Amino acid sequence: MVKGLYIHIPFCHQICHYCDFNKVFFKDQPVDAYVDSVGKELALWKQEGALDQPLETIFLGGGTPTSLTPAQLQKLLGYIHQYVPMADNLEWTSEANPDELTKEKMQVLFDGGVNRLSMGVQSFDEDLLKRLGRTHSNGDVERAVAEAKEVGFTNLSFDLMYGLPGQTMAQWEDTLEQAFGFNLPHFSAYSLIIEPKTVFYNLMTKGKLNTVTEDLEADMYEKLMAEMEKRGLKQYEISNFGRPGFESRHNLLYWDNAEYIGVGAGAHGYVNGIRYSNHGPLKKYMAPLEEGVRPILNTHEVPVNEKMEEEMFLGLRKTAGVSISGFQEKFQQSLEEVYGAILEKEVANEHLEIEDGRVKLTKQGRFVGNEVFEQFLLN
Repeated sequence: MVKGLYIHIPFCHQICHYCDFNKVFFKDQPVDAYVDSVGKELALWKQEGALDQPLETIFLGGGTPTSLTPAQLQKLLGYIHQYVPMADNLEWTSEANPDELTKEKMQVLFDGGVNRLSMGVQSFDEDLLKRLGRTHSNGDVERAVAEAKEVGFTNLSFDLMYGLPGQTMAQWEDTLEQAFGFNLPHFSAYSLIIEPKTVFYNLMTKGKLNTVTEDLEADMYEKLMAEMEKRGLKQYEISNFGRPGFESRHNLLYWDNAEYIGVGAGAHGYVNGIRYSNHGPLKKYMAPLEEGVRPILNTHEVPVNEKMEEEMFLGLRKTAGVSISGFQEKFQQSLEEVYGAILEKEVANEHLEIEDGRVKLTKQGRFVGNEVFEQFLLN
């Protein structure tokens, strides 16, 4: 059963140097027609019966949802209300760039039902921000948070980044200190991954990117976990920290391997045991919808062995880990039968522990999470 909805807004006024998501420059793009296409895709999902039950979460991501004008945002929210049934305790998140997040846009979002803002802050070092291709200043962040609270938002989150080219431990400590000064209930913090087809990747291949060492990146992660814990922000996933009750429920759907609809250009979804992705280029996304057809690029019916793999490598991202009885109930096989040798090895390596009927990463295991996850691929 579908529990969440992701909507992709691919427009950006500025392309960040590390970003490999599906995005295009806002200028001269058919933005209004795109919003109408999102409405058409939602209508098709409604017709197919996938939107019969109230959803628990909605997430507007990108690109940059706040690149839209207030009128465009209002139209988008109108389509969502028209086609999407919502649970009483719905979590509705929008990603946002601080410099684009005007009070008028926030009012439109809040009045339209959005109750959580996730701001792409990344760093409080303005030189690093320029190197990342970010366009906001620290002053924009201060204004955006103050105005969000005036509008009525109480559930706010910052995205932060570490392991940035040329970043020092002192700069990372300063960013954390400034971020904590806002007294927010949630933070996400990610180490930089240099992806193909990005500005950073091109610089790296030319030997012009001053990347940090693995040891420094690990030290930054250790500092992050210690400082979050000190302030009562519980680590509930490898990169996410929140006060009780403020965890990102939408992202938890992904890590719980639950089903969700993905709408928009390049969006991915998981419905009725089938993972799918939409066409990314705007014309290829919008054209089928004009004919009343979903803009599917590809589909993949997930076999049982892959479902078990996903259960492990997604579930182990959470500090709560994977339920042993839940695995048995879901797959009619015990975790021990399927993964016994791997569990034994990784427990001996002190990367995993079994506690209260759950398998979870140890603190040491969080530093090598991806290596641990790879062990659970059956093929």
